[in-house]
Amino acid sequence: MAQKIIISGGGTGGHIFPAIAIANALKRLQPEVEILFVGANGRMEMERVPAAGYKIVGLDIQGINRQSLWKNVLLPFKMIKSLLKARSVIKEFNADVAVGVGGYASGPLLMMANMVGLPTLIQEQNSYAGVTNKKLAKKAQKICVAYAGMDKFFPGDKVILTGNPIRRESVEIDGKRAEALAFYGLAEGKKTILVTGGSLGAGTLNKCVKAAVELLKEKDIQVIWQCGSYYYEALEATVGSSLPATIKLMPFLQRMDYAYAAADIVVSRAGAGTISELCVVGKPVVLVPSPNVAEDHQTKNANALVEKNAAVLVADRQAETELMEVVIALMGDEKRCSELGNNIKQLARLDADMVIAKEVLKLIK
Repeated sequence: MAQKIIISGGGTGGHIFPAIAIANALKRLQPEVEILFVGANGRMEMERVPAAGYKIVGLDIQGINRQSLWKNVLLPFKMIKSLLKARSVIKEFNADVAVGVGGYASGPLLMMANMVGLPTLIQEQNSYAGVTNKKLAKKAQKICVAYAGMDKFFPGDKVILTGNPIRRESVEIDGKRAEALAFYGLAEGKKTILVTGGSLGAGTLNKCVKAAVELLKEKDIQVIWQCGSYYYEALEATVGSSLPATIKLMPFLQRMDYAYAAADIVVSRAGAGTISELCVVGKPVVLVPSPNVAEDHQTKNANALVEKNAAVLVADRQAETELMEVVIALMGDEKRCSELGNNIKQLARLDADMVIAKEVLKLIK
């Protein structure tokens, strides 16, 4: 009998990519294992997971809307509906174990798994645990974390420090700089900044680059500007035609390995998955944590690096006035760049996906 594993969660690339990495590792360890994903209808995972070759079932679930409270009226009904559907999915699939990676679908699926006595494993990506995971942890068998000191949120005997699973193909950059620059139509011998707002894009980072176009042109600095598909059309319409050939505006980066390989400095949000990739890449990083996330966990993620002198932090509220000055000053300081690159590289964990997959299989045995 093939072992059957449910992996639940999603919402952003930061949850989806680790989930797929864990699934791929499970397949490497046990090729006959059956894996079913459970996501939230209308979210990114409903496209990305099938594209990676896995089946997914959608729950009709959403998060709390803090901007418009009346939009939360249907939330209790959606939660009940999602819990009932989660129970029927667990039963029909005849799952042996359930894994939660965070995101809207993770809550109802793991709650139901706990209720029916299915062993569960939580993968907590951030340095600050969210409310849902703290509740789910009480009944979980194992909690795989990316940062030290997480026993302040979870029962210490369940916590395993594994790091975050990453997209291996995204961080394989050795010897690729020349082909990466050619891929983007950029020149050798010029400094290059990668600005990435994550899978959804980041309004603040886009404003900063847009305001600095003339300065970047004057300094002859090249930019790979990943703005997010949500922002792309408006930016293309307003600045697209006036951008110099040295600034490449794009909605999404299909070849993340090329973007990392071409970059001298990376400017990024501080999502847990992105930080885990940046540690492996080992380039100097300037982080601008998103203020629009639960419990401000991106600032806590970024500070975990800043405390080890492994990244520079610019607060979102100061980014429009300070970010580009900080980046350009850093670009001229080779000693500091080298120090940051070396320090962040010390924090890299490449085998998190395999370590977590082994823990999942242990729960079945």
